[in-house]
Amino acid sequence: MKPKIISIANQKGGVGKTTTAINLGAALAMRGERVLLIDLDPQGNASTGLGVSKETRHQSTYDLILGESAPSDIAQQTDVENLWIVPATMDLSSADTELMSSARRVMHLRNALRLRDTPYSYILIDCPPSLNLLTINAFVASDTILVPLQAEFFALEGLSQLLLTVREVRTTANSDLRVEGVVLTMFDRRNNLCLQVEEDARENLGDLVFQTKIPRNVRLSEAPSYAMPVLNYDPTSRGAIAYRSLAAELLQRNNVKQVSHV
Repeated sequence: MKPKIISIANQKGGVGKTTTAINLGAALAMRGERVLLIDLDPQGNASTGLGVSKETRHQSTYDLILGESAPSDIAQQTDVENLWIVPATMDLSSADTELMSSARRVMHLRNALRLRDTPYSYILIDCPPSLNLLTINAFVASDTILVPLQAEFFALEGLSQLLLTVREVRTTANSDLRVEGVVLTMFDRRNNLCLQVEEDARENLGDLVFQTKIPRNVRLSEAPSYAMPVLNYDPTSRGAIAYRSLAAELLQRNNVKQVSHV
């Protein structure tokens, strides 16, 4: 089975990217999908947020992207059934420099993820908050990109730069790359600015914008400090409900696309 590979990316930090990677991964896993989360951010927040201690990260995405280890050698089972993670360490921060000397510097992660027989139906890549060589590797390896978009004033301006990068990658290295969609995060329906950003996003991007919106939610902020997804920390919270809805919407979109290609 060939897994669907989705990069979760936004070059702007603090938009809920890692929160989305953790909780979307957990929500898909809880629906019976077998999910591998690749932590490609040197900060390793996705790894910490899923309970992988730094002492147990003997191998990491650094080893994966440099071709020294296969995903099956590095992936760790999380406390969420059906969810595995390839953890990150600070070693990854030097990978950019090391990849620069490689003639096929943007292909390393794609080569590492060319899995013939894999137990995973989804591979999610938590990208670093920049459009660096690690992020380009993720885009080249991916089928689609999911963009968390914070409902704030300059949100759409930052998105335009990311979409230009997607277009460039599509032209030069991965012609099949598509945008999976844009999910509005940190959304407060009482805030007129949030409503305006949503209106602008839907007007400019149409169906690319998911119907599900991720709210500002205290439980979402608290869950990482307990090293678990919000779906485990507080399953009835607004944040948990939103990520379950996002997973359902993602699966529904993919099922529609598969049927349309039959």
